[in-house]
Order: sequence, then structure tokens, then C-alpha cells
Amino acid sequence: MNKDNTSKTPFVWEGANIYFLLTDRFYNGNPSNDINFNRTKTSGKLRGFEGGDIIGVIKKIDEGYFDQLGINVIWLTPIVEQIHDGVDEGTGLSYGYHGYWARDWTVLDPNFGTKEDLTNLIKKAHEKGIRIMLDGVINHTGPVTAEDPVWPEDWVRTGIVCDYKSFENTTMCTLVDNLPDIRTESNQDVALPSFLIEKWKNEGRYDKEINTLDAFFERTKYPRSPKYYIIKWLTDYILEFGIDGYRADTVKHTEENVWADFKKECEYAFETWKKNHPSEIIDQNPFYTIAEVYGYAISSGQNYDFGDRKVNYFQNGFNSMINFEFKDDAQNDYEAIFSKYSDRLQNELNGYSILNYISSHDDPDPFDGNRNRTFESGTKLLLSPGISQIYYGDESGRSLVIEGTEGDATLRSFMNWDDIESDEETQKILWHWQKLGQFRRNHPAVGAGIHKLISEQPYIFSRSYTNENYTDQVIIGLDLGIGIKELPVDSIFQDGTKLRDAFSSEETEVQNRKAIIDSEFGLVLLEKI
Repeated sequence: MNKDNTSKTPFVWEGANIYFLLTDRFYNGNPSNDINFNRTKTSGKLRGFEGGDIIGVIKKIDEGYFDQLGINVIWLTPIVEQIHDGVDEGTGLSYGYHGYWARDWTVLDPNFGTKEDLTNLIKKAHEKGIRIMLDGVINHTGPVTAEDPVWPEDWVRTGIVCDYKSFENTTMCTLVDNLPDIRTESNQDVALPSFLIEKWKNEGRYDKEINTLDAFFERTKYPRSPKYYIIKWLTDYILEFGIDGYRADTVKHTEENVWADFKKECEYAFETWKKNHPSEIIDQNPFYTIAEVYGYAISSGQNYDFGDRKVNYFQNGFNSMINFEFKDDAQNDYEAIFSKYSDRLQNELNGYSILNYISSHDDPDPFDGNRNRTFESGTKLLLSPGISQIYYGDESGRSLVIEGTEGDATLRSFMNWDDIESDEETQKILWHWQKLGQFRRNHPAVGAGIHKLISEQPYIFSRSYTNENYTDQVIIGLDLGIGIKELPVDSIFQDGTKLRDAFSSEETEVQNRKAIIDSEFGLVLLEKI
């Protein structure tokens, strides 16, 4: 045990508090970059660019918004250059505001910002102990439009839409019509698309791009097949900027060895960046990867079942997987959730983690779609074992039901800053999330520790985390009622130990094996002072 707990709280990925935002929908820090590539057509509701950008995220870092919420990782939707035109999806015109329609992986889309902005974002975030996670797409390009050419046939397949009935019909097919599918199974050498060559020449960077590609293929000895070009382009963001992690998109739609190779190159790039930037290293954590395997559930352990075969993505490049089951488990009582998750993570998922969420950018069935249970959502998400993902606006009750939208656009409205500024109820919700988020950030035991029930009625439990010479232990009580609360704490804290309730800021000393807190809240977060 730390004698006086003075050693710095280590950052532990398995207990991270991640903030996930759509770069275009969070905060408009630079209105002068709102229109590029003649993207001026009228789009369907919430299907066009709305002005959010990297500078907007930096402004909120500077203001301390993420600090107050206890965030230690920010995950941004993809920021690479998107298709220039829009496509009509039957819901009106859609532009690539969400970032998942890549046209050129090697540059940022000017709507999101510049490479200077990205450098600045990472520097500012790191100074505050916040990691930056980008979102990587290897599975597909953006749709084909009059302005955006189809990639060559040896790069992509079109026309075969996935039916998800088998491994092959999930991987060797297009997710939807007109979303060209990268031939990730191919190991054939392919030439660069002529439109990219022409583009790079016009931008004056053809020689640089070709030289770094040659060096990559010379070093790795990979074939010049589509997946390895894209792996090179994505890992360049690690090599050049020192990002800390990748969330990988549409993982089950490519063969698993793609991700094993991706992870290997991520690690190489991260080590190289650290060697080249020794003064900028924030800790010794390795590069971290999270898989989006749509439908994966913590209950299935390490495997995902395609019906005709099972795949273990943890053993193919991933530290963690998004857990699509949490929103269902969140209907259960606290103990059912916490004990299940602790048990799974300490046993069959030991050494790995899962990422829990209550809402996201593309899940049509969130836990609290009407935002009637915002306090409960925060308590369950932020106190559950595993990594927590706050989707922008979870913490402020941003509406997920927007009139006149079609499909997932309803989940992607602009961040409700006005409510945070002026609405009292919103401020109460945010305060609740902030208190829990800071406690989670300050105590790796919350997300990465072992859960132990102390008392069912009133509901009290402990979390304990040990890693080498660092130990962290907390006791939490929920639904305790307002006023004086007695918590049995002798399983963790001895008589005479000075404690603080991080929720109310009340301080107390353990006497007769109990901690007594008198507060106006039914929630107690006990930490050693």
C-alpha cells in the first residue's frame, strides 16, 4: 500500500474514462473552415457538415471541460479527408461529416482542421494527462460520386452486399450498396489509384508520399496489397503525431489477420515516435487498440461467433472490444452489473478489457433514448468495471430524438452547449457526471479493480486494484438516503484512517470500523485522504 498515497495515480487503460465525440458536432472553434470542396448543397437533416473541428476540441480542453468530467482519453471520429461530394441515401443528401467515408487517408479533411491543429490538440491534451485516440477505417472507402472516383477493381469490390449469414458473407462484401469494400483478403501487389497520384502531384507531395511508402514496404516486406497501404497511412498518425490509441471501425468485416498486422505496425510506430520524442512521452503504456465488432457481448468471453466460425479478436491485435451488451445489462440492478463485469474481466477476459457505453453514434437502441434516466445512466456507466465511454452529450442530456431526421442522424445533433450554459436541470446532470468521472479518473480501482460486495442493504461495495508497487482501494455506497450514513469500511480502511467522500467533499475518520458521512446525497465515494 502507498504509505501516504503520494505517488502519482497511474493511468490504467483498463479503467479509462473515454469521451467519444463526432469531430463535426462538438464545438466550432474555427468558422473559416466550415465549407471546403464546394460542399454547398442542401443536405438531409443532420446529414451535412455543421462546423465542429479540432480547434473546437482544443478550446474545450483549454477551458478544462474534460478535466472537470474526469476524462483521460478523447476518441475522435476519423479526421482523414472525406469524399468531396455527397450521396443521396433516400434521406436527402449526406456528406461525409462523420468521417467514415475516406477519400485520402494521408491528409486531414480541411473541415476538421490541419496537421498543425492535430499537433496542437495532442500537445494540449497530453499536458493535461489526456490521451488522444483516433478512429481507423481499413474496411471501405467512401461512396462513389460524380466528384469522387471509384477505386480500381484490384483495390475494391462493389455490388456484393453483405447478408451476415457467414464469415465470408460478412467480410467479402459491401456493408451497404455504394460503399466500396477494400479487398482486405488480397495479398496481391496493386498500384496506387491514378486519382491519388494526380492529387499528390497537384499538392506537391507526391515524392514524399512515394518515398515513405517505399521505405515502409522495404522495412516490413509486406506485399503492396490494399490493406498494407492503408495500415501504413493510418500508422503514420502515430509516427508523426504520437496519438495514443486507435478505435478500429467495422472490425468483423475484414479478416482477423489484418488487425494483427495493424497492431504490430501501430506498436512499431509508437516505439519509433517515443524514441524520436523522448521529452513528450507521458508514460510507459503501450499503444492501445479497441475493436468495434458490432454485436460483440462481454458474455461471449473472448470469441465472436459468425455462425460458421468463431474469431478471437483479442488474440488478433486488440486490447479491448466495445461491449454491445452493456446497454441491456444496465437495465439490471447495480450489483448484478458490477459483480458480473468484475467476474468476467478478472477471469476469462483477464489481461484484456471491454468498453461500455449507454449511447453511441450508430446504435439505434440506446439505454436511455429519451434521456429520462440521466443520473442513473451516469452512475451505472461510470462505476462499472471496464472502460467507460461517454458519448458526447450523455453528460448533459443532449437529446437523441430529433424531429425530421432519418436513421442514425438523430443520434448526432450538435452538442447542447446552450443547455449547459443556462439550464439548471442540465447543470445538475453534468455535475453528477463530473463527480463520478473525476472519481473514476483518480481511482483506477473503479474501472480496473476487483469488485467486492460489503452490504446488500444499504448497498455498499469496495473496489481494489494493485499493480506492481501501486495499490488503490475505494468504498462506494449507492441509494443510501439523505442525511447521516454509516458505512462499514473495515474490510479496507482501519480505525483512525482519514477519509473523504469525493461526492459531497465531506471528510471523516474511521471509528469503530465505520465511516460516518452526513450529506444531502444518497451516493458516497470514499477515498483515503
